[in-house]
Amino acid sequence: MRHILFSLTLISLVFTACQQNGSQPKDQSTDRVVIPELLERPTVISVPEEAERVQKMYADLTAKIEANPDDIKARLTLAELFMQEARVSGEHGHYFPAALTVIDGVLQEEQLDESNTYRAMLNKASVLLSLHQFAEAKEIGEQALALNTYDAGIYGVLVDANVELGNYEEAVKMADKMISVRPDIRSYSRISYLREIHGQSEGAIEAMKLAVSAGYPGQEQTEWARLVLGDLYKEYGQLDKAEAQYKEALVHRPNYPFAVAALAETEALKGNMEEAKTLYQEAADLIPEVGFYMELAKIEQEQGNTDKAKVLTDDIMAMLADDEASGHKMGLEYSEVYMDLKGDLDQALAYAKKEHEARPDNIDVNSRLAVIYYHRNELDLAARHLAKARRTNSQNPELVCLDGLLQLKSATNGTQGDQLIRSAFAANPNLDCSYCGEARKML
Repeated sequence: MRHILFSLTLISLVFTACQQNGSQPKDQSTDRVVIPELLERPTVISVPEEAERVQKMYADLTAKIEANPDDIKARLTLAELFMQEARVSGEHGHYFPAALTVIDGVLQEEQLDESNTYRAMLNKASVLLSLHQFAEAKEIGEQALALNTYDAGIYGVLVDANVELGNYEEAVKMADKMISVRPDIRSYSRISYLREIHGQSEGAIEAMKLAVSAGYPGQEQTEWARLVLGDLYKEYGQLDKAEAQYKEALVHRPNYPFAVAALAETEALKGNMEEAKTLYQEAADLIPEVGFYMELAKIEQEQGNTDKAKVLTDDIMAMLADDEASGHKMGLEYSEVYMDLKGDLDQALAYAKKEHEARPDNIDVNSRLAVIYYHRNELDLAARHLAKARRTNSQNPELVCLDGLLQLKSATNGTQGDQLIRSAFAANPNLDCSYCGEARKML
């Protein structure tokens, strides 16, 4: 199940390509404030007017902070610029630590008013979410909520944190609060995700349409929402509509790497593997997103190109290690690599179990464990975790398909199992997963 929540919690301006002279990051500093540098960006993903805007904003903020280190608003705006740049550039290892450096510096100030304290805590919780430090994000988010109950942003943080920790009832409450405060792209997107995991696929699509309509075409947040709308169409068997959304995203935001990768997936689902590889490589050349390399490696492996797959897998492991070094928890990603690329179910299980210890109620974690246990032929454990993954009445076709396979193999209810598999393929004829081929043969 693809996770579709995204961090639109507090950024009201969209910042994209940032180009500075020199490719190596280095710090500028005042007496007590460190100002991390913007990295040089490839011009291919730059929207020129946005690039100029972000360069000017960075220069203006730097000048303000150097002239007056007590300008807290300028320091927090700088942190927010780094947070958005992490989204757009994929340079998480630089920008998330850079944002935290600025934010933590603000929070250490002795005389900080309530408004700036709230804003700094909101920023920090958002960065921690991006680093998959969900419990910590929830704790700081709740502290921030005590300072301000009238801002939609903090409810967004608490929706995301509770979803990732598997507290879905609390996430729904926070989403209701959020949309009552401000019905916009951020709140509609979260409503969409919560509807989807509760089995309301049509309602999820309608809410995501509202999210797209609430955004400005071409802005990164808007095109991400359009991408997620396409993913919903794809997940529930409407591949033509999905492809149309991805192509429209590229009209509004040329070279948007996530839309390029989404088109690669549609080509793969249609059996056009060489075109899929070309598009995944194009996306990977735009930004260093580990997911693009993983999909490329899977295709190379499926085509029998083991040497190419191994080189890519080694690169992926290095990228994951770099992310971990910057504070990013990557347990599920490691689990996926070991299961799908290395064929090591023991290591895949070890990483998934470690993630389960941290958030035992999360749907995605339990889904991963269910799949691993299924492939290990530990069907009782697979069924136990799948039941937890579907406890919100999820109608995700992959999970429904796995449920059917488990019922057939355990011989508890063969008729029901057959019906579940048929309903999964009826909902999405293009199902493509590690056990979907086996299920298709049973139709």
